[in-house]
Amino acid sequence: MELIERQEELAALESLLTKAVQSRGRIALISGAVATGKSSLLRSVAEQAIELGALAVSSTASLMERDLPLGVLRQLIQDAPLVETERERAIALVEEGTRAVIDSGADQLIDPQIVHSLCTVLLDLSERCPLVIIVDDVHHADRASLLCLAYLARRARNARIVAVFAHSDRMRYTDAYFETDLLRQPHCRRLRLSPLSRQGIEELMTERLGMEAGGRFAKEWYTLSGGNPLLAGALAEDYTQLLRAVGEPPAEPVAGDQFGQAVLSCLQRGHPQTMQVARGLAVLGESDDLDRLLDISAIDISRELLSLSSAGLVAGRNFRHESICRAVLAGTDQEERMALHHKAAQVAHDAGMTPCVVADHLLLASKVEAPWVLPTLEEAAMNALRGGQVESAVAYLRMAWRECTDENRRLKITTMLVRAEWRINPAAPTGHLAELAEAVNRGSLRGGDVIVLARALLWHGRFDDARDVLEQLGDEGDVVDHETLAEMVVAQLWLRVTYPPLLAGAPRPAGRRALAGMVSVAVNRRVEATLALAEVLTRGPREESLNAVERILEDAHLDEMSMDTVENALLALTYAGRFECALPACDMFSAEAMSRQAPSRQARLAAIRAEIAVRQGDMPAAAHHARIALDTIPMSSWGVAIGGPLSSLIIALTAMGRYDAVREYLDRPVPETMFQTRYGLHYLYARGRYSLASEYFALALRDFQLCGELMVTWNLDTPGLIPWRADAGEACLRMGHVEEARELIETQLARCGADSRRTRGIALRLQAAVSEPARRPALLRQATEYLQMAGDRYELARALFDLVEAYDSLGEYRRARTIAGRAQTAARECRAEPMISALSRADDPTIVPTPLPSELISELSDAERRVAALAAAGYANREIAARLYITLSTVEQHLTRTYRKLNISRRVDLPLVVEFDDQVEH
Repeated sequence: MELIERQEELAALESLLTKAVQSRGRIALISGAVATGKSSLLRSVAEQAIELGALAVSSTASLMERDLPLGVLRQLIQDAPLVETERERAIALVEEGTRAVIDSGADQLIDPQIVHSLCTVLLDLSERCPLVIIVDDVHHADRASLLCLAYLARRARNARIVAVFAHSDRMRYTDAYFETDLLRQPHCRRLRLSPLSRQGIEELMTERLGMEAGGRFAKEWYTLSGGNPLLAGALAEDYTQLLRAVGEPPAEPVAGDQFGQAVLSCLQRGHPQTMQVARGLAVLGESDDLDRLLDISAIDISRELLSLSSAGLVAGRNFRHESICRAVLAGTDQEERMALHHKAAQVAHDAGMTPCVVADHLLLASKVEAPWVLPTLEEAAMNALRGGQVESAVAYLRMAWRECTDENRRLKITTMLVRAEWRINPAAPTGHLAELAEAVNRGSLRGGDVIVLARALLWHGRFDDARDVLEQLGDEGDVVDHETLAEMVVAQLWLRVTYPPLLAGAPRPAGRRALAGMVSVAVNRRVEATLALAEVLTRGPREESLNAVERILEDAHLDEMSMDTVENALLALTYAGRFECALPACDMFSAEAMSRQAPSRQARLAAIRAEIAVRQGDMPAAAHHARIALDTIPMSSWGVAIGGPLSSLIIALTAMGRYDAVREYLDRPVPETMFQTRYGLHYLYARGRYSLASEYFALALRDFQLCGELMVTWNLDTPGLIPWRADAGEACLRMGHVEEARELIETQLARCGADSRRTRGIALRLQAAVSEPARRPALLRQATEYLQMAGDRYELARALFDLVEAYDSLGEYRRARTIAGRAQTAARECRAEPMISALSRADDPTIVPTPLPSELISELSDAERRVAALAAAGYANREIAARLYITLSTVEQHLTRTYRKLNISRRVDLPLVVEFDDQVEH
């Protein structure tokens, strides 16, 4: 491979070689940063020497051999083409000189006569043939060899010798005068190699990888390598290896194992102090305070940073790329790395750096015994949680837990750790629960920390343990701080609607005096959200509470203590049917949870999002978000709350006709204790929906009735939670128990408040099924109105489907086909395959009338269109008058004019509803 951007240096060396052939000896000192191509240039010089009829004698000095006397000169003698007698004599001189240096001890003296005799061997050889003496890494040469080389260089001026020495910049010679002595010789020339330019790197990479890759990533190659040919070559090897592994070109440059080895090679070729500074920079992460970390003067630090910069490893005062830092750390012995982090933690603390910076060093250090360690770890954990760095916070707290010897403080740390680990995986803190429960029994853990423990125990279905813990809490009069009092209020409300059977063991509800004392915004938000949820599920939604919840969500963030607030607020809005506010807020918080490394929160929010989608009839979205919830954290980590996402998934898959998938999920075991929670109600209802769709009517009725019995017993029997009576009525109807079905459906209707549009629409659909055929269309039309207002597309599709059948049974086929189009559209939106198939089979295209020309429709006034649209949908004249707030006579007049303009004579001949711009929906 041709040397790139080294033609000028090659030409200069060739000129020196030509002069040497003419008995005008020359010296060349080639310098440059490590791995900038000095060795390649020396090999090219050797090849040129052979072409010009000269002899090349070479040697390479090594740091490991710099204490070996005359080691470099021995290499030259052994490489020289000497006759046997000359070689024996020269080797004998080397041995004698070596012994003399060793015997002289620290003075490292060598007999000048030996120096003269050894150099004479090479000088005599040059008289027979021009000689090129090459020494690479001459800065590593032993002192005795340097004395000989300096002696030879001074006498080369009038000999046929070119002596070429290569050394790395800023390297220290064993003999400080060697470089100075060389440069003062008039026949010596210095050549300095610079890093390759961007064009040079592009040329190098093009030669190695081809035009496409070399040109495409030219900027990135140069940035990564800093112009260092060794680093660039290693990047090319990494690129090639990945290309072979994956079978297609990588989308970006790859800094892999070869690059890491090249980085270490650059450092190992340099001065030991350069390596030391590189390791310190990798550990500290910045160049400030490196002098304190390494106990090296600031001047020396600056010099070594310049060396690293010239080698292409550092840009400014930091590594060019993270992969360089990783390579340096990987090449550092573990004990040395831990010692550096130990010192870095002390330096960072003394310099007043942030607790997280100090804590990061503590995690990687050998044991640091200092009074500031524990508070630093605790503060770092709190800062990390606020910043969404949950995994870091857990690591800090685990270390603090190990280091803490004070029992009370350790319990506080354990509670913080439980909260932090919970954000990642609710199963993670289970190892600490027994320790905390024991502390409660001893009286060492009190107040809000007890509530945290109780919630964790409840989640995992350990109800007896949770009850014992809750009983340890004192009543309201024993509580002195508002924060603990707030925790008790929230816990009591939350238990009321989530774990009703445990309410007897919960703290007593707080009165108005307690609530008035809560001045913290965060505390009030928690109480407001939990209170709103409790009201929705026990008494029905209140406008004032829901408005307060909406305001909370406008400013809420997923910081350390707000997840319960967000979850309860979202559920309150969801059960109240306010999806337009709950849905965007839930999506926003989900994105925040994802960015803040909080899988547990992300999963819980996905479960709520799935519940919202079910109630909107968006079954594909419900299944999607439920699967996210179940995949983000393992099913085993969900505890009793598994009933939430699992029920949404079962309902969605059932609606879409994917019964095999439903059976797979129903076969998965769930905690028995789940059926003592609100989550169990959802599961029973979902299982009943599947049994109903699968025509196991008795099984469905049993689940619906059990669900209802629990709701009544727990005083959670509100339509917004689960409309169990409507579904139980449908199961009875399918079994032929019409009167029982009618009673359940009428009771359901009676319990629907003004805001229960969705439940009222569902109940009206079923009421139509137990009514006389002639009454069914009117009831079903009312059902569609309520369901359309509620935004439930799936239940709307079911009501439209029943309306099609109702019109068919009355012989109004045209009207049935009109509604069938709307039903099919709604069913497709929620991918309700069973309904889509049924509608497709029932659809007879020969019955559907040909749409009227648009010009005829356009002749109708807006008022006539509205009346005609409702009439086409099956509304009676009186119903149209009430709906449009006009008189019955006006309706009749509009219809008369419409018949005349459209050239029809009766209501059943009215065209499709869609031809009136969907006026029914407006």
